[in-house]
Amino acid sequence: MPLLKDGVLVDDPWVTVDDGTQLPMDGPAMVSLERWQAHRDELLGRNAPLGIRLKSDQSPALIADDLDRFAVVALEFPVFRDGRAYSYARLLRERYGYRGEVRAVGEVLRDQFLFMLRCGFDAFEVRDENAAGQWREAVSEISVVYQPAADSRTPVWALRHRRSAAE
Repeated sequence: MPLLKDGVLVDDPWVTVDDGTQLPMDGPAMVSLERWQAHRDELLGRNAPLGIRLKSDQSPALIADDLDRFAVVALEFPVFRDGRAYSYARLLRERYGYRGEVRAVGEVLRDQFLFMLRCGFDAFEVRDENAAGQWREAVSEISVVYQPAADSRTPVWALRHRRSAAE
């Protein structure tokens, strides 16, 4: 599936490995939470980057003590109306201080790009190879935000406060 980062389609070096499948000897591999929990010590012995994929009912709190072991945390959107991954991305960035890649996987839609970015996602598995143009459109549609989030955009109330203080 195409991977979108910074509005550009990029090659995805990560291989998602099913639970019953043997891990590749080298190269980045992404595993499920269940596999991580069952084979943690074995996975820690690998000399290649490791990522983890969390289902929408699997909180990052389950891996909080091990976050430094993962180069990628993929959060699943199983259907459009299941938004738990938004909260999980914010938890990863704000509560746990995770600085690795937070990837949106599953039902990732153009209308969600900006909101996903604001919550801390920085990579998106998309179905449509034309998503790069859609991404640029989506992130530029809203120029003013009202609430703080995991991104660096300044809310409009803070901009107004700064302007008032400067006058």
